[in-house]
Amino acid sequence: QVQLVESGGGLVQAGGSLTLSCAASGRTRGKKAMGWFRQAPGKEREFVAGISRVGGNTGYGDSVKGRFTISRDNAENTIYLRMNNLKPEDTAVYYCAARDYYYATFPRDYGSWGQGTQVTVSS
Repeated sequence: QVQLVESGGGLVQAGGSLTLSCAASGRTRGKKAMGWFRQAPGKEREFVAGISRVGGNTGYGDSVKGRFTISRDNAENTIYLRMNNLKPEDTAVYYCAARDYYYATFPRDYGSWGQGTQVTVSS
């Protein structure tokens, strides 16, 4: 099992930036594909970004393309989500998740989840 811990959330004004981190521990020897998801109150969990095991392939949800960047540091077992030009509609709890092989865009395809970090964007 892989344990995931997110950090870096907070309150930011619209147009601002934040960088989220997700540190993995446990069974990380076989590197995992990773994803970022978010969930706003009353809404379903939404795919934000994904990255392959070695970082060569990435993907983004339509609402964040061009504004968010996912990256990873395998030496540190950590992934990042750089969020630029934040909008009030980006307000949500952000979760990272891990799975084998390639990243996926559906939450049901991930077996390990972090506890989430709150991001609030004020207008």
